[in-house]
Amino acid sequence: MKLEKVTEPALAAKRWYDDACGMAFALEVVGERWTPLILRELMYGPRRFSEIKRGVPGISANVLTQRLDGLEIAGVLVRRKLPPPANAQVYELTPWGYESEAAMAALGRWAVMMSFRTMIAPERADGIDARIGFRMGTDPFDTHLHDGTLDVARAEPDAVDLLFTAPEARNIAAAVYAGQPLAGLEAAGALTIAGDRDLAERFVTLFPLPPKIGAESEAHA
Repeated sequence: MKLEKVTEPALAAKRWYDDACGMAFALEVVGERWTPLILRELMYGPRRFSEIKRGVPGISANVLTQRLDGLEIAGVLVRRKLPPPANAQVYELTPWGYESEAAMAALGRWAVMMSFRTMIAPERADGIDARIGFRMGTDPFDTHLHDGTLDVARAEPDAVDLLFTAPEARNIAAAVYAGQPLAGLEAAGALTIAGDRDLAERFVTLFPLPPKIGAESEAHA
C-alpha cells in the first residue's frame, strides 16, 4: 500500500534511481535536501509551519511547502488542525514516519564523528595529545587527538582524559558548530562532561566552519 501511495502523480515526475533496492527507495522518499532536517523537527511531535521554518532557518518557505507536500503524499506525515482555541494547522509524522527515528539518529551520530575527523583545524589543535570519549545515545566512541588529527574508533571510551555524553549527537554538534555554551547545554540536561574541563572548552573550538557556511549562518541569525 505504501508503494502505491508514493507513486502517485505528484511524485511520478521525480528522478528515480531505477533501482529495486530498499535503500534506493528510502532515499527517494527522504533523501532530498532539507527533508531529513524536517523529519528531525517533527520527531518529537507535531509542529506548525512557522515552527518548522524556524528550526530549519536555511530553507525557503516555498521549498519547505514542497517538501511537506511530498512527505504527505508519501505517507510520512499528515497535516491536521488543532482544536480551539488554537485553530492552527500542524504537521505530524505518521507511524511510518516515526519509524525513521532510528535511522536518523544513527546518521546523526555517524555524521558528527565524521565531521570531527575531516573539519579539525590542525593549527588549533597544536600541542594537544589526549584521549577523548563520546557517548551519543547508545553509541560509544573512543578517540585520540594528537598531532592535529583525530583518530576515531567505535568503542567504549577507556581511560580517557575527557568524556562527552549526550542523548543525541546534535547536542554535541550544537556546542561545536553552533557555538552554544557548554555550561548552558549542561544546565539543560542536553550534555554531560566528565574530566578535563579546560580541554572540553578548547575541543569545541577546533572545528571552524568554512567561510561560506559561516556567512550563511550569520545571515540567518
